[in-house]
Amino acid sequence: MSNSASVTAVLRSEWIKVKSLRGSVGSLAAVFVATVAVTVLVFATVGRAEADNADAEPLFGAFYALNFGQVAAISFGTTAVSSEYVNGALRVSLAAVPRRGLFYGAKTAVLGAAALLVGLLTSFTTFLGGQAFLGEHAIGLGHPGAVRACVGGGFYLALMALLAAGLAAVLRSGVAVLSVLIPFTLIVPFVIGDMAGGVAQFLPDRAGQQILHEDPSGMLGPWAGLGVMAVWAGAALAAGWWAVRRRDA
Repeated sequence: MSNSASVTAVLRSEWIKVKSLRGSVGSLAAVFVATVAVTVLVFATVGRAEADNADAEPLFGAFYALNFGQVAAISFGTTAVSSEYVNGALRVSLAAVPRRGLFYGAKTAVLGAAALLVGLLTSFTTFLGGQAFLGEHAIGLGHPGAVRACVGGGFYLALMALLAAGLAAVLRSGVAVLSVLIPFTLIVPFVIGDMAGGVAQFLPDRAGQQILHEDPSGMLGPWAGLGVMAVWAGAALAAGWWAVRRRDA
């Protein structure tokens, strides 16, 4: 079998794993469903009142529900990797694909691609769906920064999934990853935000969400912020790769 064919076969097998795990499929679907559902609920009830607020930021506000979708993205990345550490599944996977680099690379590539595809669909649907309830206050894709924010929102969700995947390979426990990462992304930035002299803006969620602002404040611009988040995800994936290489199955 040629090297390219073996890579294709491993990618296909990892995609089959993702599709066959209820937890992974459910979490991936929840990225879209939860984000769009919260968007519809919020914008249909208080959307116009908030849009009429002089302090409102219409572009960033359009992606409010991504705060819920990112939890599902974290769950997806966690489940897709931590399932390998249940009932000796990793030993079976490595018996089929002895090259650990190929195994780990294919797994993260597949879950990253799946999260990006669903993330982009979620981001654009969230933006357009929410604006449908705002009447004269609505903004469209022609609004400054709107397309950038929609595309960036998709990458933001995918990077959250990859960050969780890397940590799952290190910790080997879905419960441990969720216990660490969800509070870290949802609570820690707000706790230290006023005490750490701007350090909070370099945390993954704060940095990544710069892409959603029309005119970001602070030291990081929209793409620089997303780049900082990509560094976090890359570091987690690198640590996961080290763990997969060095530890016994």
